[in-house]
Amino acid sequence: MSASVNRAAYVFIAPALLILAGTSLYPAIYSFVLSFFNWNWGVQFDFIGLRNYSDLLGSAEFWQVLYQTFLFAVAATGLELLLGLGLAVVVDRLGFGAGIIRTLLLTPLMVSGIIVALMSKILLDPMLGFVNYLLVSLGLPPSPFFGTTATAMSTIIMVDAWWQTAFVFIIVLAGLQSLAQEPIEAARVDGANSLQIFLRVKLPMLRGVLFTVLIFRTIDTLKVFDIIFGTTGGGPQIATEVMQTFAYRKAFSFLQMSEAMTVMVIFSTIVLLICLLYMRLESRLEKA
Repeated sequence: MSASVNRAAYVFIAPALLILAGTSLYPAIYSFVLSFFNWNWGVQFDFIGLRNYSDLLGSAEFWQVLYQTFLFAVAATGLELLLGLGLAVVVDRLGFGAGIIRTLLLTPLMVSGIIVALMSKILLDPMLGFVNYLLVSLGLPPSPFFGTTATAMSTIIMVDAWWQTAFVFIIVLAGLQSLAQEPIEAARVDGANSLQIFLRVKLPMLRGVLFTVLIFRTIDTLKVFDIIFGTTGGGPQIATEVMQTFAYRKAFSFLQMSEAMTVMVIFSTIVLLICLLYMRLESRLEKA
């Protein structure tokens, strides 16, 4: 009986596995193979071995872009975790109006990344943007938010935080509302105040939820493309260039498709190693 059930299960999941192999596995293998060739969208494929890898790893531009990718991921994820956790704690303590506030906070998630980029570009325009209009009205100098190497990356991080903090907020809020009440009530009976209850009881109980959010947001920020492409395109100079826009520019601006594939093979390997590290840490947390 169990053998027939197992065979039936494999039959049912076979179509999904075939679709997954066709849409993910085949492109990944093709990209890996292409990284060993010199192909610039022409009909000629020249096998060059590891030259693409040696050229890329020896390029200062590649290392700068890789650093900026991780800078964006760490800063954006950290900011979103702090804001999302803080908002979830506040809303969890609210009574009247909590539903309305929750709905308003979730509104940014309904907007696509490229629309968020275009909206922020209009609002933060140095000449016609509403934000700079407010700054001038308050007697402050206007700011070229996306226009300088000193402010562009931090501005994009803030835009991403406005967009994605709601994701962290809703998951952490659900975690808070599902916590067992017995330890909380016991701490309250022992005389613990609200801050002590949160830091010593609720926060440790939320560890699994926060770790899950951390994984999702880290992976999502590492593969960011839309808001950077829609705001700065990787500029000014390459101050906001990340791995996704770097590969895009290689493939479609410079027609260096094989180099673009090499970029994505290296970066995908790094992201895979990070995912494996997260999984290992998660298993240790579950055993602890």
